[in-house]
Amino acid sequence: MDKLDILAKTENLDTVIDFVNEHLEGVECPMKIQMQIDVAVEEIFVNIANYAYGTGEGPATVRINVDNQNKIVDITFIDNGVPYDPLAKEDPDITLSAQERQIGGLGIFMVKKSMDDVTYEYRDGHNILTLKKGLKG
Repeated sequence: MDKLDILAKTENLDTVIDFVNEHLEGVECPMKIQMQIDVAVEEIFVNIANYAYGTGEGPATVRINVDNQNKIVDITFIDNGVPYDPLAKEDPDITLSAQERQIGGLGIFMVKKSMDDVTYEYRDGHNILTLKKGLKG
């Protein structure tokens, strides 16, 4: 397992994406799956940067574990911001038009649909969100 400790600021998104992609390229991750992972990583990290610490800033940790034998990647985001479980919110009704839908929640919905598993827990003063994705094309 490798980790990146970084300030949760949107300006650091490219560093986070590069960190994740470096590990995915090392296991020859198919481009379609890498793009799905990149979108999910962007959604989660930007949400932490924008909302975890209110108007202030704080730290974030991104951990990645690539199981090369089983072709699975786990990416965990940890922050000590305001406790918030993005998975607790009801999924948006995508059958409604954009004008009829409530604002918010579509990004997390896309993350849940594109990843094989998404889990959240609040432990020891930390939000911990983990994405799991199979790497077989």
